[in-house]
Amino acid sequence: MEKIKMTTPLVEMDGDEMTRVLWAMIKEKLILPFVDLKTEYYDLGLLHRNETKDQVTIDAAYATKRLGVAVKCATITPNRQRMEEYPQLTEMWKSPNGTIRAILDGTAFRAPIVLPCIKPVVKNWEAPITIARHAYGDMYKAVDLETDEPGTATLTFKGESGAEKTLTVQTVDGPAVWQAQHNKEGSIRAFARSCFQYAINQRQDLWFSTKDTIAKGYDGAFKRIFEEEYESTYKAEFEKLGLTYFYTLIDDAVARVIRSKGGFIWALKNYDGDVMSDMVATAFGSLAMMTSVLVSPDGTMEFEASHGTVTRHYYRYLKGEKTSTNPIATIFAWSGALKRRGELDGLEDLVKFGQAMEDASLETLMDGVMTKDLLGLVEPGFRATGVDSETFLDAIADRLHSKLA
Repeated sequence: MEKIKMTTPLVEMDGDEMTRVLWAMIKEKLILPFVDLKTEYYDLGLLHRNETKDQVTIDAAYATKRLGVAVKCATITPNRQRMEEYPQLTEMWKSPNGTIRAILDGTAFRAPIVLPCIKPVVKNWEAPITIARHAYGDMYKAVDLETDEPGTATLTFKGESGAEKTLTVQTVDGPAVWQAQHNKEGSIRAFARSCFQYAINQRQDLWFSTKDTIAKGYDGAFKRIFEEEYESTYKAEFEKLGLTYFYTLIDDAVARVIRSKGGFIWALKNYDGDVMSDMVATAFGSLAMMTSVLVSPDGTMEFEASHGTVTRHYYRYLKGEKTSTNPIATIFAWSGALKRRGELDGLEDLVKFGQAMEDASLETLMDGVMTKDLLGLVEPGFRATGVDSETFLDAIADRLHSKLA
């Protein structure tokens, strides 16, 4: 079988732990036998980020802007425990996802991969719920401070004009912790535009929620900008397509989401989207069955799995044990990136190949061959066998060969 030729490379960002192992397996078994793969490779493994003082993450993000398409493996964001685990680390490096999102200034759209044999925990959900997560600022670009004595904290802004604004944050009578976060109107506006355009492309209603009754200035700006963009640019198209834009407070939105039938896009601020995407993924079945694509206003896209590096399985793997780690979301990250590269370059065969990867993966699951994390989620009466990751990928590869023969 002649391999599919690529004309333009995509950015490949390697990662950490068990997902790094699966990354290599997916390339070896599902991609390289069929595609003359062209990538611009960046090793975002924690130790290499440390060696380059995180410059490799910045380089990968700018390469993504240049080439338009990227696929990313899950990576470690070090905390105190990781600093002890990796004593060679010179700094508690920031989230690579946060760095990349800040540079690309995009919106992360996360959607569950659904199967007829796995019903959502929320019984009335009939269609997937897509989380649109703002990908800049808030807690992910915040600064923290610990103090150990009584005193007063203030927040001061110094404008280029020389004007200053100062607010008293709080006066405390003992040790305290502090955090200051920000966002930019341009980024919020780009977020709103991405959400409205994505809803139009997907022909789905758009919900947006914050807590503007409490954070009147901060969250109020998000609410105002979304309303301005909707009224000035998108309202006519929404009405023409019969779509609804709906705003409500986030606590009310959570209740409405649980009572809904699904089938809409739920736009959320950065931290809210981080938390709620995991909740939605788990309620639909598994975090290992959730796709994520970062979409910039200029159309640049970065594809990745929504889950982490699966540390527990990695240490079992290092002991020589075979693990049953679910690779579906990582497979869909690769297939999504290959399809996007094919669309941009006019390579129909590459687009079809990406779709064939997804179809072969889902057909394998529906044939009852799956990783063990899904066994407890399938409907009663559905016959399934739990296998290790390599056996599962081999089964997908067999179906992919048959499809492409």
